[in-house]
Amino acid sequence: MSDGAALAGPDGGPRCPWALSAPEYVAYHDEEWGRPVHGDDALFERLSLEAFQSGLSWITILRRRPGFRAAFADFKIASVAAFTDDDRERLLADAGIIRNRAKIDATLANARALTEWSPGELDALIWSHAPDPAGRPAPKTLSDVPPVTPESTALSKALKKRGLRFVGPTTAYALMQACGLVDDHLETCVARRGA
Repeated sequence: MSDGAALAGPDGGPRCPWALSAPEYVAYHDEEWGRPVHGDDALFERLSLEAFQSGLSWITILRRRPGFRAAFADFKIASVAAFTDDDRERLLADAGIIRNRAKIDATLANARALTEWSPGELDALIWSHAPDPAGRPAPKTLSDVPPVTPESTALSKALKKRGLRFVGPTTAYALMQACGLVDDHLETCVARRGA
């Protein structure tokens, strides 16, 4: 049983232990998680998927991501904002995604809200909450990685104030981790930036 420290991956290199339970996780961990993501549509996708993940394992979302992208028009904000009641019913019947009515409704409402924002405004708002990396020591074990931070709480409040839903502090922190606002790869992990 791991103590939360990095473990040897398929190639022998040390990795965050959560990344080793499935091949999809290894690829996601090595190539995506913690790497900077910019662009309103790209961040809308990550925000939406983190909301769908709430209460579920991330592997469930990762395995269904192609289905989510197909169902939600590649998460193009303008396209999703134009979805009709018929689209909503289609989504509720789509076995390729998580058919949670509240999360589907939040995704549609968030897209509509975001059409009122200026281009680049979502990107700027999210990235304005990135903490100074110099003030964050590299985590040595998983127990050093918090579920929520003051920055994620502030980001959650800022997004909610602007009308977005399903963006609690834990979801906001997961977004910050996934999109590279913070680097929570363990200190000895091969995927840690600058490692």
